[in-house]
Amino acid sequence: MRFLFILDRVENPASANALLGRRLAAELQAAGHEIHLLELWDGQTPCPAAPQGMTLHTLAFADERLMNEALENGVRGGTPVPLRLLRLAAHPTAAAAAFRQLVLHAPRRTVDTRRMVERLDAAYHYDAVCAVCAPYRAAFALETARIGGKKLLWQLDPYASNRDYRAPGGFAREGRLLDAVHATLVTPQALPDYEGGPLSPWRGKVHPAGFPVLLPVPPAPPHEGTRCVFCGSLYPALREPDFALQLFTALDDPALTLTMAGGGWQRFEPQARRAQAALGSRFVRPGPVPPEQAAALEAGADILLSLGNRYDNQMPSKLFGYFGSGKPVLHLAVSDGDPTLPYLERYPLALVLRQQDGVTGAVLARLRRWLAEVGGRRLPYEEAAALYPDFTPRRVAGVFLAAVQ
Repeated sequence: MRFLFILDRVENPASANALLGRRLAAELQAAGHEIHLLELWDGQTPCPAAPQGMTLHTLAFADERLMNEALENGVRGGTPVPLRLLRLAAHPTAAAAAFRQLVLHAPRRTVDTRRMVERLDAAYHYDAVCAVCAPYRAAFALETARIGGKKLLWQLDPYASNRDYRAPGGFAREGRLLDAVHATLVTPQALPDYEGGPLSPWRGKVHPAGFPVLLPVPPAPPHEGTRCVFCGSLYPALREPDFALQLFTALDDPALTLTMAGGGWQRFEPQARRAQAALGSRFVRPGPVPPEQAAALEAGADILLSLGNRYDNQMPSKLFGYFGSGKPVLHLAVSDGDPTLPYLERYPLALVLRQQDGVTGAVLARLRRWLAEVGGRRLPYEEAAALYPDFTPRRVAGVFLAAVQ
């Protein structure tokens, strides 16, 4: 079969969801299917080259990137609104993008993506077109696209029940979106919305799927000391670095280096400066890095750091990539409803520390003992895959193909 995946990198060029979309596409291609990618990008950071054998189509949205930068993505706090509007007015294309989105309710990303999907489908006659969400602009483009193939969503992040923001239209809007598609893949954590929840009428279209991230990782090259690595974005109220920074500052292990790569530090600069003053060169912040550099950092790590989410209906896909590496995983939980905890209980090289317990002498002693116990150890990939079979690319590809039928 011939498939088109729509991946959105406009807000985040190193988007984890775009990476997952490509990984599923690669597994389907290996099974003999033809793959096309339509990637939406920010007009500044080019999309990675397509894997061999795939066809890559792109659409640039520099105007929306400039709009988001000027308005700070509409996040509360930060620069006063009048100053944001002044910044917006300095970029005519950004101002036009804001007018289309906020006044006309016809974002260029949605309109132009729909037109491109229709043109591509007329040329290539796809069996199915899948929008990978979030963001949801591609999903709304697919909703009204006039195509011959089946329409699918892969909802790696929820829409109406997303607690990062108030989704326009809420569950009623999501229901209309689901009306327009053949099927949707969702994470297991989203199922309550469909089983007795507000999206129950659409349960028949839902296919629960894991993340296709459980892959073997080569061993790290020899090096001095212990490297603890986190690669990911930070978000106020969802994923914050405070507990990690307090913990490693108090631990003050001269042989341990903490590397935290990724964006979102703007709201956490005071905490980062305090950690830098205490740890010096043992605290490294390279900023946002491309996926291949993030993978290299994780491949060279001795300990992989996982920051728990505050929301119980969103689970970081990265954790299962950690499991595939076989390396020790330190997870810092900030919520009793953390959906990763049942999976971490199965992983023999995991340590879970809870923010509510604080950074006490007992907590630090427990961390030191664990670091000494797991140093140099790895879980064979075969054992990890047996523990989490739903998160192997082959299993997720099977769910996708079943959804297409």
